[in-house]
Amino acid sequence: MMENVNQWYTLHTKPKCEFQVARVLEGADLEVFLPELHTQLNNKVIKIPFFPCYLFMATNLNEVSTSVWQWTPGLRYIVTCGARPVCLPPDIIQLIRAKVQELNKKQINAASTTFAPGDTVRITNGPLKEMLAVFERPAKASRRVHVLLQLLDDQKRVQLDAADIEKVSDWDQGSNRRPRRTRGRGRFITQ
Repeated sequence: MMENVNQWYTLHTKPKCEFQVARVLEGADLEVFLPELHTQLNNKVIKIPFFPCYLFMATNLNEVSTSVWQWTPGLRYIVTCGARPVCLPPDIIQLIRAKVQELNKKQINAASTTFAPGDTVRITNGPLKEMLAVFERPAKASRRVHVLLQLLDDQKRVQLDAADIEKVSDWDQGSNRRPRRTRGRGRFITQ
């Protein structure tokens, strides 16, 4: 009974060939799932594989010719246990889809809020939740940022996920800033 049903299999590809293999297999009318993360690089959204060198294919191995995937450029092999390809339950694929979708939504929300050095931000997640900090700069690792946190009369640099901070306006933080009285170089503002 299970032999006539499409099963999910894990495919191992050559490095950076995941998208190429997915296109070829989709062209052969196979159901392919390549989990992608959307990340921002130089103000451009790029897609990267969530599992480098791996993607998933749903098919019935008894009905599809092995040449369809054996000779696919960039594909190394179907992941096996011994000599048998390992089947994945559809629940696992659904879980991966949901988690990747959640991560991408979180990334889009973080990317939509741009921070400038010196901006006051509120930490929204983790052990430092609800604390105010000063945005310093993005970190080298993607989706991470450096903020300066005031602790015990000293500023400490903390690295956080960009999605775990939000911009706070001067109004929200109850700023006691004095209004400007000059335009610079001693020129008073007249009203």
